[in-house]
Amino acid sequence: MRKSGTRMLCFILLAALLLSACTQNPDAARSPGNDAAASADDNLNPPGVLPIAKTKTTLKVMVKNSGKVDNFETNEFTKWLEEKTNIHIEWQVVQNANAKEKLNITLASGEYPEVFLGFNMGDSELSLYGHDGVFIPLNPLIDKYGVETKKMFQAVPTVKDLITNNEGSIYSLPVVNECYHCWQSSKMWINKAWLDKLGLAMPTTTEEFEQVLKAFKEKDPNGNGKADEIPLVGATNSNSTLDEFLMQSFVESDKGLMFVKDGKVNLAYTQPGWKDGLNYLHKLYTEGLIAPQTLTQDRTQLKKIGDNPIAIAGAIPAQNPTIFATNWKDYVSVPPLKGPTGIQSSKYWPYSVTNGNYVITSKAKSAALAFRLADFLYSEEATYRALLGVPDKDWKVADKTTLGINGKPALYDVLTTFGATQNEHWAQIGPSVRTNEWRLGQSADLNNPLEVFLYNQTKNNYTPYAMDMKKNVPPLALSIGQTEEIASLAKTIDDYRRETFARMVIGDLQIDKEWDNYLATLDKMKIKRYLQIYQEAYDTKYKK
Repeated sequence: MRKSGTRMLCFILLAALLLSACTQNPDAARSPGNDAAASADDNLNPPGVLPIAKTKTTLKVMVKNSGKVDNFETNEFTKWLEEKTNIHIEWQVVQNANAKEKLNITLASGEYPEVFLGFNMGDSELSLYGHDGVFIPLNPLIDKYGVETKKMFQAVPTVKDLITNNEGSIYSLPVVNECYHCWQSSKMWINKAWLDKLGLAMPTTTEEFEQVLKAFKEKDPNGNGKADEIPLVGATNSNSTLDEFLMQSFVESDKGLMFVKDGKVNLAYTQPGWKDGLNYLHKLYTEGLIAPQTLTQDRTQLKKIGDNPIAIAGAIPAQNPTIFATNWKDYVSVPPLKGPTGIQSSKYWPYSVTNGNYVITSKAKSAALAFRLADFLYSEEATYRALLGVPDKDWKVADKTTLGINGKPALYDVLTTFGATQNEHWAQIGPSVRTNEWRLGQSADLNNPLEVFLYNQTKNNYTPYAMDMKKNVPPLALSIGQTEEIASLAKTIDDYRRETFARMVIGDLQIDKEWDNYLATLDKMKIKRYLQIYQEAYDTKYKK
């Protein structure tokens, strides 16, 4: 008993000594995980110096593939990036169709990667998981290692504010894209060859658009003697839904289906104009002018329709025609249609930031290494290769005599067409910085006319009808409390809105009969509180 008591006393004294030492020297209290992180950070070269890692290091990354990258592991840009940085990426690829579900399951399981890439998570998601410690704050990393990130902040000064939450934390690195034609991405494309064959003018009103669609259905514009034409078809992805372009003729709204009037935040889908638009779409549907699969299919399925060997699609909503057709040159944009009350408007969203693109998690063995990889992606050299591909194969430095889209000396000439599945670059997945000057610095002396085409289509057909910026509800920073509440409310409201929209278009719900019940159901889902939160955030930003 004496020996046992003596041992116990020694153990207690030793524990007390260790506790005292750890209190006086916090570094002594490192866990094995912290020791590993410190060791990993010791493997880094100084900020701005390549390679990033002194010895080859692996980083586990889950990426959302849009379908435009054949194989991330063997991709030419991936191989070049590893050579430059000494970082080997271990990929977990998630396809676009089930990306959201996979992301949620992965986060819920706790078995998530070191980095999420290309998921473009919303501000609410970022703040919630950041607050819970799943996503790490990047502010100290930016301060210490952000060589290219700081240059990006200087080049596009609005970015830092847009990616910083209400508590001052940054939980992701964005895609920065001052894309002129993307600022008005809610476009409709129409088969010009069909218009010409049938002797039809470009429609300018919702009524004229209906008549054109009827002609597409009834007059065999593809000339194969079959009634296989699809007058109007879209998809469930952003910019390809029925409401993106067509509902703007009935009620103006921004990309979030909101608008500001007299300083008050409003929702488009509770307005009388939304009901009028639904009646218009239901009419098109009952006349067989809208393909039923529009309400259920994704862009991959839409592309199969657009790439049919014999053209079968007449009009398609999309940001640009390469989304739905490899041979896109038969399509031109439809200017905003004038609605029955005179509304003729194009959504205008000049916020050049897609946040939530590169997120570092608590699983990162070295957050500094993970951050520095993203920081390098903002460099000019990485930008060209990540977005355009292999020099002198996919793009080249422009001749000194060549002019760019903006009329100034061109910076580069693109030699391949964007949109097809390839293995030279990351197809705009991952952090990058494309200023307006850089984008419009593409050669206008073209092998590939897409960018010039999109610039001119936007400038001529959409910019004249751009919605007043003051009507937009811009990206807003929410508090943690507001973020949690919005996250709870938004899914229920959005799911119900989408479901009701589809059911009213196809006639499963009678619009005039069900409208009051639709509004009452939204009230039960606390739509007023939902609006109030956005109003409070809007007032905080603009009524200081």
